[in-house]
Amino acid sequence: MLPISDYHMHTPLCGHASGEPVEYVRQAIDVGLKEIGFSDHAPLLSHKDPGIAMDITQLPLYHKMIEGVRRQFSDKITINVGIEADYLPGFEDATRTMLSAYPYDYVIGSVHFIEKWGFDDPIQLKEWDKKDVNDVYREYFKLLRQSARAGLFDILGHVDLVKKFDFHPTEDMTDEIEANALAYKESGVVIEINSSGLHKPAGEIYPSLAHLKVYRQHNVPITFGSDAHKPVQVGRDFNKARDWAMAAGYSEYVMFMKRKVVRTVTL
Repeated sequence: MLPISDYHMHTPLCGHASGEPVEYVRQAIDVGLKEIGFSDHAPLLSHKDPGIAMDITQLPLYHKMIEGVRRQFSDKITINVGIEADYLPGFEDATRTMLSAYPYDYVIGSVHFIEKWGFDDPIQLKEWDKKDVNDVYREYFKLLRQSARAGLFDILGHVDLVKKFDFHPTEDMTDEIEANALAYKESGVVIEINSSGLHKPAGEIYPSLAHLKVYRQHNVPITFGSDAHKPVQVGRDFNKARDWAMAAGYSEYVMFMKRKVVRTVTL
């Protein structure tokens, strides 16, 4: 296994992942990773859904769980404490307050909702039939730009998640991707190469190679994440993710500590 850090792993607290943190860590060690980070779904501030994200009352338990494995495996692997928080327009201040309550090594910002529609939720898949795909893509990319400029996040997760169910625009989205690249660079956020897309209907890493090439042209840094929801998925397809990054022109990725980029690593 390539010595790439996996910064996107979940726990059962989100309601749709299985396996205890210790199992994720052992898998990471088994596949040869030297550094990992947990980034489970932060509490949703717009509504409660125990099948999607932990409740606000579970945050202390989340940190206790991660600190526990951090101590247990301190001599074997570096374990970072992260979290994946949804970008929800109108909830920026509440999100900032929630994130400031605990120390994190990084925060992944993700867009899973367009207004109240969870566009990547299999339960809400039929809603796609009622939508104009081009409009959905443009609104999604707009929300990504807003999330970058919100000053809440260090990394943006799976930045073309909208393709998950293999719906694709019929219009040219080059202007959107260029605008996003500028927003990411100006805001200082890092983007994630997320290998989980290979196992979704889209069958492709997030983001697409064409998009990733644009982000590379604008010198937007990258991290890697498996988006593991089961221990066996830790570091999954990282050989392909590395090749994806290099095909886009990347030669290095970044590492975080205490919400700062602390070093770059050569691919």
